[in-house]
Amino acid sequence: MDIYLIRHTQTANNLGLCYGQTDVVLADSYENEMVSLHNKLPEFDDDCSVFSSPLTRCLQLAHTFSDNVTTDARLLELNFGNWEGLSFDAIDADVLQHWTDNIVTAKPPNGENFEDLYQRATAFWKDLLAIDAQQVLVFTHAGVIRALLAHALNLPLANSFQLRVDAGSVHKLSFSDNYLYVEYINL
Repeated sequence: MDIYLIRHTQTANNLGLCYGQTDVVLADSYENEMVSLHNKLPEFDDDCSVFSSPLTRCLQLAHTFSDNVTTDARLLELNFGNWEGLSFDAIDADVLQHWTDNIVTAKPPNGENFEDLYQRATAFWKDLLAIDAQQVLVFTHAGVIRALLAHALNLPLANSFQLRVDAGSVHKLSFSDNYLYVEYINL
């Protein structure tokens, strides 16, 4: 099974905005980025399985590959709770520093931590590996991709933040004979 983890293209938000599970619009450059992304990928079979975060920034892109897209809330980005929609500059500096220093275990108020995201992402992954498919496209967010790559590579969760996950990037994994290969990251 060839699995392509695909991050959504750039959003129209200002840099520094906290928007994990907020449904934001894509940047004006979306059409060009979408074409560029299609050019990075091979042709897919008609029976290719396509999964997406339910947020527009992923779902819109997923529908350019298939009319048959399955949404799954486990593919959502980190829930920033009370911080959703705020500028990081608007969050108390000491509180933000504590969260940054402890990102795996610390939670924004009424939000989730990276361990929570990891648990739901790997639950999705377990279900994904049980399906009968040759090709799978997963349209999601940087946090989910980092969590899945950490799982695939058996990395400590804190180390997953060293993996670069650009907007519009592709990360290919292959699952064969109960063994997982990382073909490439951040293409």
